[in-house]
Amino acid sequence: MSITIELPQEIFTVCEKHIVSFDVFKVSAFRYPSGVAALRIRNDRGEIIALPFQGQQIWRAGFDGHDLTMKSMFAEPVATRSYLENYGAFYLHCGLTAVGPPGPEDSHGLHGELPNAPFQRAWLEVDDSGVSLRGSYEYAMAFAAHYKATTRAMLRRGSALIDVGIRVKNLRRAPMELMYLGHANFRPVDNGELDYSASYDADSVRVRRSIPTHINPPPGYAELLQRLADEPKIHHKLSPAQAYDPEVVFQIEFQAGKNGKAYSRQIHPDGGMDYIEFDPVVFPNSLRWICRTPDQDALGMALPSTSGGGGRRAEMQGGRFISLNGGGCWEANVRLGRLRHNEWPMA
Repeated sequence: MSITIELPQEIFTVCEKHIVSFDVFKVSAFRYPSGVAALRIRNDRGEIIALPFQGQQIWRAGFDGHDLTMKSMFAEPVATRSYLENYGAFYLHCGLTAVGPPGPEDSHGLHGELPNAPFQRAWLEVDDSGVSLRGSYEYAMAFAAHYKATTRAMLRRGSALIDVGIRVKNLRRAPMELMYLGHANFRPVDNGELDYSASYDADSVRVRRSIPTHINPPPGYAELLQRLADEPKIHHKLSPAQAYDPEVVFQIEFQAGKNGKAYSRQIHPDGGMDYIEFDPVVFPNSLRWICRTPDQDALGMALPSTSGGGGRRAEMQGGRFISLNGGGCWEANVRLGRLRHNEWPMA
């Protein structure tokens, strides 16, 4: 049996209020002092805090006593459409008419319109499998694009993994050039080690050498990129002595593992691990993003992407987009979170 619970804006107040309890699950709603509505979903392993009406972002995630979310300058979400003015969520949907930093001939914002999009509807679905936050956002731009995106973030009992999904319907008769990137921002662990389903050579793990206009690299940055380009394995050990300032981005040719999914994991010194998996056929141009500075400490160990991250014009010219026919639908799923050492599915 499945129960649907609508989430109108009016139930989100500064005083956190209980919405529903079921088995090991508890859901409550509140509003940050900034005015952003938030939903806390707990199970027996931990919790997520999601923003139902602002991009359906997963703002925070914590399981087994570990904070999985990147360190940022933002103690709470900001009510804005600007990507860099609300920077620090655990998972963001990026796209859909563009991804990446805009190039000289682009007019879109960083990572497109979806990260802080004002979702018009949000609801819960509760069934024997678990609890899901769902939401829908309709985007329309005259002479350009008209689509409806429906998203999902699901917790199951006994699991510290989140099932994230998105479904896009093209509401125009004309084809739509669709670009999507799932921006998963884990917190790096000093002396953690990266393991992932790809060849570790320089042909499969390529460092981005171009510098986006929104960053200002310090002295020595070009030399760091050269070392990583020559020997990508250097970044596999997250040494606290190595800063990634302001960021390093890799294009990685992920391959399917034993379960048919591509994966990436950060293995903690205690044997636990952060984990993300996805279909490499659906996401053939996935990235890795690392930022280790005093203000921001983040590990995007895999950013599942249809289109890389070069900005709309560059991705269009490279043919890295989904051509979605008029009235057509596209959907994708990502699983991410934390695993105990004995939960590793590839063992």
